[in-house]
Amino acid sequence: MTPSRPVALITGSARRVGATVARRLHAEGFDLVLHCRHSRDALDALAAELEQRRPSSTLVVQGELAQEENLPAMIDAATGRFGRLDGLVNNASAFYPTPVGKINARQWDELFAANARAPLFLSQAAAPALRHSQGCIVNIADIYAERPLAGHTVYCMAKAALLMLTRSLALELAPDIRVNAVAPGAILWPESGKAVKEQQAVLDRVPMRRTGSAEDVAAAVLWLMRDARYTTGEVVRIDGGRSLSI
Repeated sequence: MTPSRPVALITGSARRVGATVARRLHAEGFDLVLHCRHSRDALDALAAELEQRRPSSTLVVQGELAQEENLPAMIDAATGRFGRLDGLVNNASAFYPTPVGKINARQWDELFAANARAPLFLSQAAAPALRHSQGCIVNIADIYAERPLAGHTVYCMAKAALLMLTRSLALELAPDIRVNAVAPGAILWPESGKAVKEQQAVLDRVPMRRTGSAEDVAAAVLWLMRDARYTTGEVVRIDGGRSLSI
């Protein structure tokens, strides 16, 4: 019998924002397909944590999203395990600087593969199942998709492509599938770290004068997936007003 609980697939869900989104959706009654590229130990630990709370509520999948020929198998695994798919969260990303004058084709390929190409082909693969469930897609974008971040030209271009994908799919997949994006601002500092002075310089331009949290992003994803039944093609900025002063 098809389970009554909604099912969501979250890419890049082993750590950071992806793991927080997973915990929030799971707490709100979603069964989850959890994806990682390399962080299998962290993802297995997250799945074990969630399984302890509600047995038989997760499926772990691992794979390289840049290999689009493998993406339909992820959707098949989800529907094979749970019998349905109600939501796709394209969270997996790549982020690093690409100063003009030193940009190369490898950087272009990596940043576009993670931030634009994979969400397109995974959304395409998921569309039949999502259409059947009247489901939704949420893309995790960035406020720098609309205003450039110095030294990160290729990343900003790739995230801008993700916003256009969001708006285009909202038209192409309507009325059966809603497609929206969340654009975080200062939520988690990059793992490579920013100096305290750099962090403060950013926060000085945030009207709310503080960072947000991964939980803020997760709350927006939950709203778009569960409650925003008449919302599609939108970009929800979770940035404390940062985009007002970029």
